[in-house]
Amino acid sequence: MASSRFAPLQRLVISVAVLASFVTFLDGTVVTVALPAISDELGGGITTQQWVVDAYLITLSALILLAGSLSDAYGRVLVMRVGLIAFGVASVAVAAAPDPLILIISRAAQGAAGALLVPSSLALITATMRGDLQSRAIGVWTAFTTAAQLVGPLLGGLFVDFLSWRFVFLINVVPIAITLVLLSRMKLTERPSGVRVDWLSGALCAIGLGAVVFALIEQPNLGWSSPAIWLPGVLGAAMFAWFLVRQQRSATPLMPLSLFRVRDFAWGNLATLFVYAALSLNGFVVGVYLQQGAGLSATAAGLASLPMTILMILLSSRAGSWAGRFGPRIFMTVGPLVMAAGAVMLLLVAEDFDYWWQVLPAMIVMGLGLSLTVAPLTSAILGAIDESRSGIASAVNNAVARVAGLLVVAMLSTIIGGTLNLAGFHNAAWVTAALLVLGGAVSWIGIRRNPAEEEAGEPVVDVPDAAR
Repeated sequence: MASSRFAPLQRLVISVAVLASFVTFLDGTVVTVALPAISDELGGGITTQQWVVDAYLITLSALILLAGSLSDAYGRVLVMRVGLIAFGVASVAVAAAPDPLILIISRAAQGAAGALLVPSSLALITATMRGDLQSRAIGVWTAFTTAAQLVGPLLGGLFVDFLSWRFVFLINVVPIAITLVLLSRMKLTERPSGVRVDWLSGALCAIGLGAVVFALIEQPNLGWSSPAIWLPGVLGAAMFAWFLVRQQRSATPLMPLSLFRVRDFAWGNLATLFVYAALSLNGFVVGVYLQQGAGLSATAAGLASLPMTILMILLSSRAGSWAGRFGPRIFMTVGPLVMAAGAVMLLLVAEDFDYWWQVLPAMIVMGLGLSLTVAPLTSAILGAIDESRSGIASAVNNAVARVAGLLVVAMLSTIIGGTLNLAGFHNAAWVTAALLVLGGAVSWIGIRRNPAEEEAGEPVVDVPDAAR
């Protein structure tokens, strides 16, 4: 029986996985609170703000599937090393961007590099740990990577108010350098599997998603009747449909549809879609409205989500351990419902703004729910899949999470009614709550009650003692 304590190699693996993913998740949210400052300096309105967020998410979500396949084919350590270097270079390009176009292109490059980091980092954990130990490790990983998403607005606010929004991207160089050093010390035997990588499927997924998102973002400006909107939308949807058909027929698919025959994997990803759409919508709207609507500074707007960060750090690892013992179903059900209650509490926000009574209670409640949800959710999904396919499984789950955020931000104008005023903020709170209720409901319906239940055809392969 495995020890309940992490071995030195496993501690090193967790450190590398956390640091590599930290910058990816951080840069997904750090930009949110900086959007008003970016818009003031480089120009553009809400459409440009949407593109700054979604350019990153398009490449991250679309290429993360390709990256998962690359991780399995060429080795997790090699793919992670390439991703770290590329992410550092792209971060410098973002910081130096002279206009919105260069900024958006650089953000897309950042997302492409980030796609190489997330599946390989989680796959390192699932390759070296199983059972309760894996659940605890995923809990630690989840605590810090989710905290990166939550602390991003605070860091962004501090840099906007005291330096410049550009510096928050330059700071990426520090954790990237540390991770590269730690990676060089990690001695794992990995041999390329020789699996053929389906580059065409990667292109179909990326271009298809990109075209659909372009139509959703630009539609409020041009209208659905414009050929510049419906044509990319139709072509993008067709390309993504071609991608799905190709996955069904390919011998080496980027997204093996057979994975979705595993109950916890399929229902867990559906829950992921709803929960992460809600988190992305809430993060975007709160970060921007508290500055443009409530008149807070960038730092104060970033501090608004700090209670969620603290609760995630304190509770996520414990929730991951509980899920390993009692099963993830109850946590994946109760957690989103608690978060939904927190989202409804944001309806207290009024013209006469008071953070302490109108926002802070909602952030505390949402933080508690989030802490109960994320580690069990990740553990349920990855624990259902054999270690040999852990890279692609984590890639699919992360792709679902990023696509959820991508689409909800692209639909922002429709959700808020065109303007992020108080009424638009309230509309977003209702939609956030509804998405979270759906996430809890599908978890209760679909996730197994007992962690000892096994999925037919998906045996759990333990790690040899020598690897521990």
